[in-house]
Amino acid sequence: MVVAPDNAAEATMPQDSRVLCPRHLNELSQWLHHPEKQISPTPSQYTEYHSPSAELSDVRGQEQAKRALIIAAAGHHNLLMCGPPGTGKTMLAQRLHGLLAPLSQAQALSLGAINSSLGLFNPNTWRQAPWRAPHHSASAVSLVGGRRVPRAGEISQAHHGVLFLDELAEFPRHVLDSLRQPLESGEIHLSRAAYQSILPAQFLLIAATNPCPCGYYGDEHNTCRCTSTRVANYLQRLSGPLLDRIDLQVAVQRPCAAALMAPQEGMTTKEAAKWILVAQQRQLDRSGTLNGLLPAAQLATHAALKPTQQKVLASAITGLKLSPRGVHKVLRVARTIADLDAQEAIDKHHLLEALSYRRLDVLTMESQ
Repeated sequence: MVVAPDNAAEATMPQDSRVLCPRHLNELSQWLHHPEKQISPTPSQYTEYHSPSAELSDVRGQEQAKRALIIAAAGHHNLLMCGPPGTGKTMLAQRLHGLLAPLSQAQALSLGAINSSLGLFNPNTWRQAPWRAPHHSASAVSLVGGRRVPRAGEISQAHHGVLFLDELAEFPRHVLDSLRQPLESGEIHLSRAAYQSILPAQFLLIAATNPCPCGYYGDEHNTCRCTSTRVANYLQRLSGPLLDRIDLQVAVQRPCAAALMAPQEGMTTKEAAKWILVAQQRQLDRSGTLNGLLPAAQLATHAALKPTQQKVLASAITGLKLSPRGVHKVLRVARTIADLDAQEAIDKHHLLEALSYRRLDVLTMESQ
């Protein structure tokens, strides 16, 4: 490849790339006539890096939420944490980034093309999964992309990484509904008068929200000041089709004093990341993809249930009013839990745990 010197870092990142970076056309002409005088730039070096502040074992209590983080990272499952202010939802979400495996070269090339088009390419983060956290005041265009000249938005910049949306219910509903297509297809289709574009958007959605306007609905330590109507209206900002696309819905409560005062213990980020890699390799060996991305047609083969488990699921479908998409999410999560346990078949406790991560389904019914 012949590129400008300013693009040398991007061009030399792929393995086995051969790059020339002449300063002008005359220098290129000389190099083509005299190959022995060619000077290739030194390949950029990438060093894997994880922020020391994002250590999983630093989190006191919140065992179910930490478990949900591991499941989300292991199977590429979207996660929503719902709970009062100050319970650690944002802190928990930040720990997920350290659980993600480095990008493959194909994934890094795809993400690098997006960042290069925006002038944001950084060789120091070449193989790191991206982490994007737009504010809830972000517009639909900044999230999805577009504008007069096609430009990738926050969703595409989170390709092969994490899109973290804090205070999810504070986002305008039309902005949240713009997530539905990319969550389903992994692509964004932009249609404007001057152009039509398809942008990649295979991201993991991690979100956090309060359960009501004051934030204390269901809190064990504070009294909620909201009426049932206000609670229902607040949760209705999250449309049913959007919630259907979120695999894990977890209630996050304030940890007790004993948990806060307990010494640091539990699984570290490094230990959890190794556990996740083993579970992911089982998924790739079995179906060639992570469970969260498994096509619905393959669920009957890779997430089959025994007759007794089918009865449990049928009861849950009625009780939680699960849609067909919601049922598929439950099966994918159960399959990932079984993979974390190194089990070939889904057992009853795997299915029950997967059903326990439908917090918003229960909360919505309670508020009505």
